[in-house]
Amino acid sequence: MHRVTLPPEEFVKETIEIVKKAQEKGIIIRILGALAVYIHSSHDNEALELFNKLKRLEGGLIFTDLDLIAYSKQRKEIMDFFEKTLGFKCDPYVKALFGGRRLIYYHPKNLYHVDIFFDKLEFSHDIYFGEKPGAGSLELDFPTISLAHIVLEKLQIHKINWKDLVDLAVLFKAHKLCGEIGEKNKECIDEEVIASILCDDWGFWYDAVNNLNKLKQILDNAVKEGKINSEIANIIQTRIDKLLNYIDSKPKTKNWIKRSKIGTSKPWYREVEELER
Repeated sequence: MHRVTLPPEEFVKETIEIVKKAQEKGIIIRILGALAVYIHSSHDNEALELFNKLKRLEGGLIFTDLDLIAYSKQRKEIMDFFEKTLGFKCDPYVKALFGGRRLIYYHPKNLYHVDIFFDKLEFSHDIYFGEKPGAGSLELDFPTISLAHIVLEKLQIHKINWKDLVDLAVLFKAHKLCGEIGEKNKECIDEEVIASILCDDWGFWYDAVNNLNKLKQILDNAVKEGKINSEIANIIQTRIDKLLNYIDSKPKTKNWIKRSKIGTSKPWYREVEELER
């Protein structure tokens, strides 16, 4: 497993600075993955403690790379920014095969690598962000994608890993649903955004619901094993239940209903292969 060789706090500071520098040049990039979870949840120490209490990875909090998403309309500007402004080295293999959808860059001192996705995440299920500034969802938050999209990023994984379930636990501990506070802002999880996507895609819905229920069971086990206290588990599970109830209450589209009749008799997710570097 690749690992970032910088201390976590130093890595966080450097990555946020990259997003800020890009913004100053009119380039829209946002942070994904575990780093986005950490940045957005750093105000809640109890939430961050879950990384270690639930053993996200052996050795404590470890980041493996910097995952970013951007708009394809700014692909050239992004390449110039990483290569000419920051001095990063582009992976020619990835550029040749996936250049329109994905690029990988290596830090000048090989401290970490950067994985840049364009317009959408295409793994077990798709999460679409848009193609150009002003017409997509990347501007909803800064320096990360929105909380709702971070949740979707994790829930779309068909064969979900332990670390991704822990990331979700951290996120749900640190943030209320927008419905709980009666308004929408960048520090609450917008259940409407999540439901609108899942209620149009049966396969995504199926995996997301299963993953949320897996997380609830993991928290029950963690309480029984003395890893976390029941109060923290209850906070997370209550928010998961509220999200599940909200998704269940929303009308499903014709696409969802049509695909639901086929069920699991045919594959409902995309097989994902790790890109070897």
